[in-house]
Amino acid sequence: MEAKAVSRYVRISPQKIRKLIGGLKGKPVQIGLEALKFMPQKGAAVVEKAIRSAVANANQKEKVDVDALVIRNITADCGPMLKRFRAKARGRASRILKRTAHITVRLSDTSS
Repeated sequence: MEAKAVSRYVRISPQKIRKLIGGLKGKPVQIGLEALKFMPQKGAAVVEKAIRSAVANANQKEKVDVDALVIRNITADCGPMLKRFRAKARGRASRILKRTAHITVRLSDTSS
């Protein structure tokens, strides 16, 4: 049995989230959530929320043991960028890209 949750348009760079999720793949959900709780990065709270959403989605399905769920895959894809400009010297302007991310979490139980 597989459960999925997608968190879209999160206002953090996908590159920053990818640094966090590398160590979570393949671990049980409880261990992954405990690891995220003690990480100081902003992205840790965002990923934790997405994982909890996937667990809630799995809980809605029949015959699923929530305690046996394993994080099969987490991906952080690029979302649309907010484009802003900042004044620079000599009347010029430079572009600032405020990046967004789409986080996809896939959980499955250990039997599959």
